[in-house]
Amino acid sequence: MNDSNEFLYPQKWLSKASAGDRVAYELRMRIIAGLFESGTTLSENKLAGDFAVSRSPVREALRTLASENIIRLERTGAVVAGLTEKEIEEIYDVRLMIETFVFERLISMDTNELAMELSKVLEMMKVAVKYQDADEFSYQDILFHEIIIRSIGHSYVLLIWNNLKPVMESFILLSMRVRFKENYEDFTRILKNHELYIDAIKTKDRDLMIKSLHENFDDVQGKVDDLWRSQQMLFKGVKQQDD
Repeated sequence: MNDSNEFLYPQKWLSKASAGDRVAYELRMRIIAGLFESGTTLSENKLAGDFAVSRSPVREALRTLASENIIRLERTGAVVAGLTEKEIEEIYDVRLMIETFVFERLISMDTNELAMELSKVLEMMKVAVKYQDADEFSYQDILFHEIIIRSIGHSYVLLIWNNLKPVMESFILLSMRVRFKENYEDFTRILKNHELYIDAIKTKDRDLMIKSLHENFDDVQGKVDDLWRSQQMLFKGVKQQDD
């Protein structure tokens, strides 16, 4: 874990993170990627050694992951719960609920500046696709949707989003890394769908908004399949290293 090449979570995103947060982000990625099987008991001492930190940041990280239901804190220690296909689909259900609500609020708002801001992010997404940078694309994709959600200034919607974001972010990173390798041509459709989002916001066309939501979220099963393939790739890599 001391070698940065061994990290799954982009280290450049953690420049201002505490030691506990750094452990939580990486451990979350490894659990969601399936590198720890469900039911595995995590050792605080081993994790502290792997991450080159004291046990205090590890405990902080475990409490964070327990609050996300990724692990369970039991008498015997921290037990991996993982993330099931059903739970992944539920994450996207919540995202759909949030963004549907946000779109309805945007109908009565001035959205010109929002549309311009989203267009700038979309250009960054296109650059990431051009250079086949899965991590940068994931960052910009999450930012795109977060800008939309923040635009209505609803504190409790934002609270739900912030609670959902860490798990969703890990899932998207793993999914997009697979897509860039296995289904690169699909990003033409993905970019066009984000353009549809912006058009819906510009025109305040409810039908177009509904279409844009379904174009984005009806693809959940594909994203779930991507995650399972990413797990298989990671397990294969780990097995080869062990051999």
